[in-house]
Amino acid sequence: MLLRHRPPGIDPRPANTTKGFEHLKDEWIAVLRWLDANHVEHVLVGAAAHAIRGQTGVEGAVSIVPAPYGRNLERLSRALGSAHARQRVDGEADTAPVKMTAEKLARGAWWTLRCGKHDVDIEPRPAGGPRYQELLYEASRFELEPGLNVEVASPEDLEHFAYVRRTGVSPEIRITRGPEKAAESDRTEEEAR
Repeated sequence: MLLRHRPPGIDPRPANTTKGFEHLKDEWIAVLRWLDANHVEHVLVGAAAHAIRGQTGVEGAVSIVPAPYGRNLERLSRALGSAHARQRVDGEADTAPVKMTAEKLARGAWWTLRCGKHDVDIEPRPAGGPRYQELLYEASRFELEPGLNVEVASPEDLEHFAYVRRTGVSPEIRITRGPEKAAESDRTEEEAR
Protein backbone atom coordinates (compact mmCIF):
# COMPACT_ATOMS: atom_id res chain seq x y z
CA MET A 1 0.00 0.00 0.00
CA LEU A 2 1.34 3.41 -0.92
CA LEU A 3 1.92 5.73 2.01
CA ARG A 4 -0.16 8.52 0.52
CA HIS A 5 -3.26 6.27 0.61
CA ARG A 6 -2.98 5.43 4.29
CA PRO A 7 -5.45 7.13 6.59
CA PRO A 8 -3.83 9.66 8.94
CA GLY A 9 -2.90 8.33 12.37
CA ILE A 10 -3.47 9.89 15.78
CA ASP A 11 -1.11 12.84 16.25
CA PRO A 12 0.10 12.81 19.88
CA ARG A 13 1.47 16.38 19.90
CA PRO A 14 0.26 18.62 22.74
CA ALA A 15 -2.96 20.55 22.20
CA ASN A 16 -2.84 24.19 21.13
CA THR A 17 -6.33 24.99 22.39
CA THR A 18 -8.07 28.29 21.84
CA LYS A 19 -8.99 30.53 24.76
CA GLY A 20 -11.58 28.96 27.03
CA PHE A 21 -10.70 25.36 26.19
CA GLU A 22 -7.39 25.04 28.07
CA HIS A 23 -8.99 22.53 30.47
CA LEU A 24 -9.53 19.93 27.71
CA LYS A 25 -7.30 16.87 27.79
CA ASP A 26 -4.59 16.53 25.15
CA GLU A 27 -5.82 12.97 24.46
CA TRP A 28 -9.29 14.25 23.55
CA ILE A 29 -7.87 16.90 21.22
CA ALA A 30 -5.62 14.28 19.57
CA VAL A 31 -8.62 12.02 18.87
CA LEU A 32 -10.70 14.92 17.54
CA ARG A 33 -7.79 16.02 15.29
CA TRP A 34 -7.52 12.45 14.02
CA LEU A 35 -11.25 12.23 13.23
CA ASP A 36 -11.05 15.58 11.42
CA ALA A 37 -7.97 14.50 9.42
CA ASN A 38 -9.87 11.36 8.33
CA HIS A 39 -12.91 13.46 7.31
CA VAL A 40 -15.23 11.56 9.66
CA GLU A 41 -18.47 13.48 10.09
CA HIS A 42 -19.83 13.16 13.62
CA VAL A 43 -21.51 14.87 16.54
CA LEU A 44 -19.65 14.78 19.84
CA VAL A 45 -21.48 13.40 22.91
CA GLY A 46 -20.16 12.14 26.26
CA ALA A 47 -17.41 13.35 28.59
CA ALA A 48 -15.45 15.46 26.09
CA ALA A 49 -18.67 17.16 24.96
CA HIS A 50 -19.62 17.98 28.55
CA ALA A 51 -16.14 19.44 29.10
CA ILE A 52 -16.39 21.57 25.94
CA ARG A 53 -19.74 22.89 27.18
CA GLY A 54 -18.04 24.01 30.40
CA GLN A 55 -18.34 21.13 32.86
CA THR A 56 -15.12 20.54 34.78
CA GLY A 57 -13.71 17.38 36.29
CA VAL A 58 -15.24 14.99 33.76
CA GLU A 59 -13.50 11.77 32.82
CA GLY A 60 -14.09 9.41 29.96
CA ALA A 61 -13.62 8.63 26.31
CA VAL A 62 -14.32 10.75 23.28
CA SER A 63 -17.85 9.63 22.39
CA ILE A 64 -19.23 10.30 18.93
CA VAL A 65 -22.35 9.66 16.91
CA PRO A 66 -21.10 9.28 13.33
CA ALA A 67 -23.11 10.37 10.31
CA PRO A 68 -24.90 7.16 9.26
CA TYR A 69 -24.20 7.16 5.53
CA GLY A 70 -21.95 4.55 3.92
CA ARG A 71 -18.97 6.65 2.80
CA ASN A 72 -18.63 8.21 6.25
CA LEU A 73 -18.77 4.82 7.98
CA GLU A 74 -16.14 3.53 5.51
CA ARG A 75 -13.84 6.45 6.41
CA LEU A 76 -14.38 5.77 10.12
CA SER A 77 -13.70 2.03 9.79
CA ARG A 78 -10.50 2.71 7.78
CA ALA A 79 -9.35 5.23 10.40
CA LEU A 80 -10.04 2.76 13.21
CA GLY A 81 -8.16 0.04 11.33
CA SER A 82 -5.13 2.26 10.77
CA ALA A 83 -5.11 3.17 14.48
CA HIS A 84 -5.27 -0.53 15.43
CA ALA A 85 -8.52 -0.13 17.38
CA ARG A 86 -9.26 -2.78 19.99
CA GLN A 87 -12.46 -3.25 21.96
CA ARG A 88 -12.30 -2.29 25.66
CA VAL A 89 -13.65 -5.01 27.96
CA ASP A 90 -13.79 -5.75 31.70
CA GLY A 91 -13.90 -2.25 33.12
CA GLU A 92 -11.73 -0.80 30.34
CA ALA A 93 -8.53 -2.49 31.61
CA ASP A 94 -8.40 -5.26 28.99
CA THR A 95 -8.85 -5.06 25.25
CA ALA A 96 -9.84 -7.60 22.63
CA PRO A 97 -8.98 -7.50 18.94
CA VAL A 98 -11.79 -6.36 16.66
CA LYS A 99 -11.92 -5.69 12.94
CA MET A 100 -14.20 -2.73 12.35
CA THR A 101 -16.15 -2.54 9.10
CA ALA A 102 -18.73 -0.09 7.84
CA GLU A 103 -21.33 -2.88 8.11
CA LYS A 104 -20.58 -3.41 11.80
CA LEU A 105 -20.77 0.33 12.44
CA ALA A 106 -24.08 0.59 10.54
CA ARG A 107 -25.73 -2.00 12.81
CA GLY A 108 -26.00 0.61 15.55
CA ALA A 109 -24.17 -1.18 18.36
CA TRP A 110 -22.30 0.68 21.08
CA TRP A 111 -18.55 0.29 20.47
CA THR A 112 -16.04 1.03 23.25
CA LEU A 113 -12.67 1.14 21.53
CA ARG A 114 -9.06 1.89 22.39
CA CYS A 115 -6.59 3.13 19.79
CA GLY A 116 -3.20 2.92 21.49
CA LYS A 117 -3.71 5.03 24.63
CA HIS A 118 -6.75 6.89 23.26
CA ASP A 119 -10.31 5.80 24.04
CA VAL A 120 -13.11 6.30 21.51
CA ASP A 121 -16.76 5.34 21.94
CA ILE A 122 -19.07 4.99 18.94
CA GLU A 123 -22.59 5.63 20.23
CA PRO A 124 -25.69 4.21 18.55
CA ARG A 125 -28.97 6.05 18.17
CA PRO A 126 -30.94 5.11 21.29
CA ALA A 127 -34.48 3.85 20.77
CA GLY A 128 -36.70 6.90 20.86
CA GLY A 129 -33.65 9.14 20.77
CA PRO A 130 -32.72 11.82 18.27
CA ARG A 131 -31.60 10.82 14.79
CA TYR A 132 -28.23 12.05 13.52
CA GLN A 133 -29.77 14.91 11.53
CA GLU A 134 -31.70 16.08 14.61
CA LEU A 135 -28.52 15.91 16.71
CA LEU A 136 -26.62 17.89 14.10
CA TYR A 137 -29.38 20.50 13.79
CA GLU A 138 -29.37 21.17 17.55
CA ALA A 139 -25.55 20.93 17.90
CA SER A 140 -23.20 23.89 18.31
CA ARG A 141 -19.87 24.29 16.56
CA PHE A 142 -16.79 25.03 18.67
CA GLU A 143 -13.26 25.83 17.49
CA LEU A 144 -10.98 23.97 19.90
CA GLU A 145 -7.73 24.66 18.08
CA PRO A 146 -7.02 26.85 15.09
CA GLY A 147 -8.60 24.92 12.22
CA LEU A 148 -10.21 22.24 14.43
CA ASN A 149 -13.98 22.70 14.57
CA VAL A 150 -16.25 20.14 16.23
CA GLU A 151 -20.01 19.77 16.43
CA VAL A 152 -21.10 19.27 20.05
CA ALA A 153 -24.57 17.98 20.88
CA SER A 154 -27.01 20.29 22.67
CA PRO A 155 -27.17 20.11 26.49
CA GLU A 156 -30.54 18.32 26.25
CA ASP A 157 -29.13 15.69 23.88
CA LEU A 158 -26.05 15.25 26.08
CA GLU A 159 -28.34 14.53 29.04
CA HIS A 160 -30.35 12.08 26.91
CA PHE A 161 -27.21 10.13 25.95
CA ALA A 162 -25.90 10.22 29.54
CA TYR A 163 -29.21 8.78 30.79
CA VAL A 164 -29.12 6.01 28.18
CA ARG A 165 -25.49 5.20 29.10
CA ARG A 166 -26.44 4.95 32.80
CA THR A 167 -29.69 2.99 32.47
CA GLY A 168 -29.61 1.31 29.06
CA VAL A 169 -33.01 2.73 28.06
CA SER A 170 -34.27 6.06 26.75
CA PRO A 171 -36.04 8.35 29.20
CA GLU A 172 -39.81 8.13 29.08
CA ILE A 173 -42.45 10.59 30.21
CA ARG A 174 -45.52 9.01 31.79
CA ILE A 175 -48.69 10.90 32.62
CA THR A 176 -50.31 9.21 35.61
CA ARG A 177 -53.17 11.60 36.17
CA GLY A 178 -56.30 10.19 34.52
CA PRO A 179 -59.15 12.28 33.04
CA GLU A 180 -61.37 11.85 36.15
CA LYS A 181 -58.68 13.14 38.50
CA ALA A 182 -57.89 16.04 36.15
CA ALA A 183 -61.55 17.16 36.12
CA GLU A 184 -61.75 16.78 39.92
CA SER A 185 -58.54 18.80 40.33
CA ASP A 186 -59.93 21.56 38.07
CA ARG A 187 -63.16 21.75 40.15
CA THR A 188 -61.18 22.03 43.39
CA GLU A 189 -59.08 24.87 41.95
CA GLU A 190 -62.25 26.74 40.85
CA GLU A 191 -63.81 26.31 44.31
CA ALA A 192 -60.65 27.67 45.95
CA ARG A 193 -60.93 30.91 43.97
